[in-house]
Amino acid sequence: MGKLRLRKKCTSHGGQCVGQALPPLPLWCLQVKMDHSLEYQPVECAIVINAAGAWSGQVAELAGIGKGPPGTLQGTKLPVEPRKRYVYLWHCPEGPGLETPLVADTSGVYFRREGLGSNYLGGRSPTEEEEPDPGNLEVDYDFFQDKVRPQLAQRVPAFENLKVRRAWAGYYDYNTFDQNGVVGPHPLVVNMYFATGFSGHGLQQAPAVGRAVAEMVLEGHFQTINLSPFLFSRFYLGEKVQECNIF
Repeated sequence: MGKLRLRKKCTSHGGQCVGQALPPLPLWCLQVKMDHSLEYQPVECAIVINAAGAWSGQVAELAGIGKGPPGTLQGTKLPVEPRKRYVYLWHCPEGPGLETPLVADTSGVYFRREGLGSNYLGGRSPTEEEEPDPGNLEVDYDFFQDKVRPQLAQRVPAFENLKVRRAWAGYYDYNTFDQNGVVGPHPLVVNMYFATGFSGHGLQQAPAVGRAVAEMVLEGHFQTINLSPFLFSRFYLGEKVQECNIF
């Protein structure tokens, strides 16, 4: 894991600004520092795509986004943060067959079959009160036994006899505002474009988002799909894009 510093053009000062409390301005240079190194490597840029996933909010702060007065566009943060999620793999010979689709239960539990060996992948997102510490990637197996397994068995009685084989944890780029993606340019740091905050939907939405961001960069507007509701400005305007039946 390295470090990143962002530099901006300062047209009114005629120089370079690094970490000063000035209004957000277009970026022109990145400085990348690898661990165990004393040197920063400069990378000049015309456009920055902030697709840093769970750490997108931190990258935005490096560009001065959200550091202005509260209640202003300049003071509006990118509300994306890391949220830890677990994925469990279990074995159940009596479980659903090869035709089993991805199943998302109304309880929030989901699962799908994994290969030909009677294995299944699944899990459940925690409630706000159950949110685990994102400071590590340790797996909580008690969460599966207490919160996931009972709902699985209610949906598929054969899962009463399942045996967990392994599990892992990873990060969602969680949008705390409305749990939906942020796509397109920042209204003040106009050459920083966002493709982040998908809160677990990113892999499914990636093809459309990639095309949309490319169109915005090359043409200056969305063409194939109008993703204007997902612009950064909705955080300042308080306009949530919320969906029902998303688990």
